[in-house]
Amino acid sequence: MTNSANHSWTHAGHGLPDSEPSLNTTAIATGLQLPAGFAAIAEDPDLGPAITTNLARVEKKLREAIANSDPLADATSRHLVEAGGKRIRPLLTLLCAHLGDASLPAVVQAAVVVELTHLATLYHDDVMDSAPFRRGAPTAHEVWGNSVAVLTGDLIFARASILVSELGSRALGIQARTFERLCLGQLHETVGPRPDEDPVEHYLSVIADKTGSLVAASGQFGAIFSGADEAYENVLVEYGEKVGVAFQLADDVIDVTGVKVKSGKSPGTDLREGVPTLPVLLLRKAAADGDQSAVELLKLIDGDLSSDEALAEAVAGLRQHPVTAESWVVARAWAADAIAALAPLPEGVVKASLSSFAHAVVDRAS
Repeated sequence: MTNSANHSWTHAGHGLPDSEPSLNTTAIATGLQLPAGFAAIAEDPDLGPAITTNLARVEKKLREAIANSDPLADATSRHLVEAGGKRIRPLLTLLCAHLGDASLPAVVQAAVVVELTHLATLYHDDVMDSAPFRRGAPTAHEVWGNSVAVLTGDLIFARASILVSELGSRALGIQARTFERLCLGQLHETVGPRPDEDPVEHYLSVIADKTGSLVAASGQFGAIFSGADEAYENVLVEYGEKVGVAFQLADDVIDVTGVKVKSGKSPGTDLREGVPTLPVLLLRKAAADGDQSAVELLKLIDGDLSSDEALAEAVAGLRQHPVTAESWVVARAWAADAIAALAPLPEGVVKASLSSFAHAVVDRAS
């Protein structure tokens, strides 16, 4: 998931244990950014500093986890970590841990696991999508080639697997099933829907696997490793699945409509690579139903988009077609369902922040 607007937050962290003397939380915290929707965390005098401190720990442990004595592996593994990112998945783990005891050490380790897993998938996705940029920097495959990029993704996932194995068999099982879904989502996206399968339903299933599964695991880990009420786990899994789909729907609409975003990903990348997204799927349906403007636009989209001029024309046409507004309606419906799933959680900053985040992911304009 990418592309949400950022807001700075500068709460200094609480003091760390003596085992972490090298971590200057105040310095790191002032450099951390709070994704849209999480402002209530920064404003809370207790929760804000606690999460800032743990985010700083996550950042330090991420770098430790990807460090490698081999110079090439070290450079390729650090490439995306040092490019930055919003750290939404570990933030969700840390936030949901405040439904229990967020000070338990396993919480931070679980947050590192979900971010490493996410980073590993980005290396693979960028190769398959031929994406030239990620987080404002050239993608790993552009720098070192496809094989090195894929192997780096594998290496980072191996590091995540080592860390999650230390958290116990249940965590390992959740991680394994999540990674299975990530792979199946990518496979199903690659081969497309079966002849008897509705393309839109197939698309939603793909992004539930590729995005929703890891977001769901992030919240679930937070509940498990903080010792929160077991009843909250299913709530957070359902929320994570739905908000993850909403996030990816919004991301894909933004990509194919050419709205300027801060991710560094070129507008229309999915369109150029022929990756099905909701606006295009709805455009095909409109064309099949006799919409002549959709028929003409599809001729352009299905044509040669190798030139920047042709791609810009296709992006502009899709942005102006009614299917784009319809796609936003679908994304916002998923966000609303995610918010509704939170009903059993106790009132407070955690619930309010999760709800606000769901609103924010589908209200991005830049």
